[in-house]
Amino acid sequence: MLIGYARVNSDGQTLATQEAMLKEAGCQKVFSEKEKGSKTDRKELAKAIKALGPGDVLVFIRLERLARSTIDLLNVLNAVTAKGAGFRSLSEPMLDTTTPHGTLVVTILGAIAEFERKLIKARCDEGRVQARARGVKFGPKFKLTEHQKQEALKRLDAGETTREIGRLFNVSHQTIGRLA
Repeated sequence: MLIGYARVNSDGQTLATQEAMLKEAGCQKVFSEKEKGSKTDRKELAKAIKALGPGDVLVFIRLERLARSTIDLLNVLNAVTAKGAGFRSLSEPMLDTTTPHGTLVVTILGAIAEFERKLIKARCDEGRVQARARGVKFGPKFKLTEHQKQEALKRLDAGETTREIGRLFNVSHQTIGRLA
């Protein structure tokens, strides 16, 4: 039996195209979800794998819809093969683990995808470092004005607790604690 798996990252994207392609390819069941590919505990993917039996094939549109890291890909591959099943990509015919060559290609492409993801992360990290050097501030804006900060510090020096001061300024005690 062919079992399909469709995934998109966000609510702004639609699963309809992937689901139609999987049904057209002959999938009797299709499991769909809106989750990030980097998330490893995807519920619908787990259901799809659980539904597999010996000789079944998990079908997906593209490798990136199934896994974003080599370790995740190998974990999925291991779970699928433990069920006596294989998997196949509709867009990448060489990704067909029902053949030994397909298994080799899947492992190599998974490593390349993870390498690309690490390059993107390194470029983003570098961009953040450069932005900080230019004085760009990250994170939420502080909730207290300068006058409120000074007043909170005076109250801390006078012995009031961070919880009391936090209630007074309608912020958490942790916000007050970061002032000290």
